[in-house]
Amino acid sequence: MNFKKEIKKDCYAVKITAEENGEPAGRAFLYIIYNDLHDKPYGLLEDVFVEEKFRGRGLGSELLHQIITEAKERECYKLVADSRYERTEVHTWYEKEGFKKYGFEFRFDF
Repeated sequence: MNFKKEIKKDCYAVKITAEENGEPAGRAFLYIIYNDLHDKPYGLLEDVFVEEKFRGRGLGSELLHQIITEAKERECYKLVADSRYERTEVHTWYEKEGFKKYGFEFRFDF
C-alpha cells in the first residue's frame, strides 16, 4: 500500500467580531472547508464567545446569525457546530436557533 500526502489550501476562516465603544464584546469564527466529496464547501462554526459583561443582550445570537448569513453567502451546503456534553444550555440554544443534533464528535488530544 502506498500513501500520498497532498497539502490542500482550499479552506479559509472568517472572523466576525463585535465591539462596543472600542471594547471587544464578542467573536465567532467560520471556517470554510472544501473536500473532494462535494461541489460546495461546508462551514465549521468555532469559538462563539461573548464577554461576560455583554451577555444576556442577544449578542451571541446576533453573531451566530451573521455566521449563518456568511455561510449561505459562501454557498456552504451545511454548517457544523460542536459543544461539550456538559454545556446543555448551549445545546438548547443551538436547537432554538435551528440546529439539529446529528452525530458525535471524536477528539484526539496531543
